[in-house]
Amino acid sequence: MSTADLVFTGGPVFTGDPARTRATSLAVVGERIIAVGHDEVRELIGPRTEVVDLAGKLLIPGFQDAHIHAVSGGMEMAECDLTGTTGVDDYLRIIGTYAAAHPDRPWITGGGWSMESFEGGLPSRQLLDQLVPDRPVLLSNRDHHGAWANSRALELAGITAETPDPADGRIEREADGTPSGVLQEGAVALVQRLVPASTEADRTEGLLRAQAMLHSLGITGWQDALLGSFSGITDPSDAYLAAARDGSLTARVSGALWWDRARGAEQIPELVERRAKSSHGRFRAGSVKIMQDGVAENFTAAMTSPYLDACGCATANTGLSFVDPEALRDYVTELDALDFQVHFHALGDRAVREALNAVEAAIEANGRRGNRHHLAHLQVVHPEDVARFARLGALANIQPLWAAHEPQMDELTIPFLGPERAAWQYPFGDLVRAGATLVAGSDWPVSSPDPLAGLHVAVNRAEPGATDGRVFLPEQRLDLTTALAAYTAGSAHVGGHDEAGSLRAGYLADLVVLDRDILTGPAEEIAEARVEQTFVGGTRVYAG
Repeated sequence: MSTADLVFTGGPVFTGDPARTRATSLAVVGERIIAVGHDEVRELIGPRTEVVDLAGKLLIPGFQDAHIHAVSGGMEMAECDLTGTTGVDDYLRIIGTYAAAHPDRPWITGGGWSMESFEGGLPSRQLLDQLVPDRPVLLSNRDHHGAWANSRALELAGITAETPDPADGRIEREADGTPSGVLQEGAVALVQRLVPASTEADRTEGLLRAQAMLHSLGITGWQDALLGSFSGITDPSDAYLAAARDGSLTARVSGALWWDRARGAEQIPELVERRAKSSHGRFRAGSVKIMQDGVAENFTAAMTSPYLDACGCATANTGLSFVDPEALRDYVTELDALDFQVHFHALGDRAVREALNAVEAAIEANGRRGNRHHLAHLQVVHPEDVARFARLGALANIQPLWAAHEPQMDELTIPFLGPERAAWQYPFGDLVRAGATLVAGSDWPVSSPDPLAGLHVAVNRAEPGATDGRVFLPEQRLDLTTALAAYTAGSAHVGGHDEAGSLRAGYLADLVVLDRDILTGPAEEIAEARVEQTFVGGTRVYAG
């Protein structure tokens, strides 16, 4: 009998296999699992076998993130990083310190500020001017759908009171029409286009920085949700290809090629060409990302009925559909016929409906081709559309961390949606009960990439560490097994990694060791668990 290269014993082992969800031992040869079971697996231990005694710690399939911006997140880690706090004084201290430490940088860039930190979600240019009056500053907010600029940046971009809003964005203004310093959606590009472009070396360093951090969180693969140039962002595809070719890409990555919403079907042949050139080793790019709308906090998410104002009265604004809904049907039908997967950003209920209508049109025209189209974010889903996910085979790509009471939700979202629509938010439980397949991601650097934090919120519908006892729409909670499946088998499925996401003989040995068995521990302690080891294809890529 041949022996294994690697054996885990002393379980528990969560397999993700419905036929055998729990085991205590697992054996690996090369990149693949050869046995999952109990004491009999120990017979595969030989003189050269590495044995990992789990000692009661939990072995699970590697996490996969179905919607992430890894390269830009990794690059932002080296810029002016405002994540990890919501205090205005903290922001000002960090910005001032960063600017002083980098006197030769022509631009101060970075981001991560929260809208909840400022009245109405809008910081002022004057706050930045007092810190950095002589150099341009452009800092993305936490959700990356808006940015904060100082007066110098606005001046360089030629943005004045007379500058019209772009069709896909908004320039926030003071009472006399002077730009206030906040740019929403497509308006960010008016300044971003002036920021010095990153180099391939910058992007590759960002990728490897991100990959190390993601492996430390147990993430073994992901789908990068934006491969292309958008709003001044440089296409990160070259970094992925370079890392795939030299072997430094240890994760399994699928990429979503950016759909230029200022163009139409004439870009499809270019996407076909890019797909052919953008695959090597553990990286492939067979998806197309279509951003159909914005976000609720700045009133650009596309809704079926108007947003409310601060007094609770209906406005004339129902958000933005960035791609004409009728044209969207045609584009998706053509992409589907070419066997592209379509990865939609669909946050408001109208955008969700428009995306589902496009998937339905593709099926009617092409039949079911199995391209695993998926809708990401799903903040507001009209109840009439919940059952359509299963019927159409559209995958529900959820970002669980957002489904909790926190200031941005309670102060900047719920009051402007109204009680009926606010109750349609992040309907994870309804989607599962209706037969939808869930996949899960983080949208990092918009929010934390930690899957354990995401699992915690999916199960508890409350943020880790919350002590006020409030549960956000408790009927939408998921059981932990379902949530774990979304982060593993579900996200592997959407990424086309069909031999990952479950621990079965013959499958890839993408594995994570947690420091405790979260399946038997208290639900309110899920986020306290930590990753101790991560393996991709049987190779250890992280050891805490």
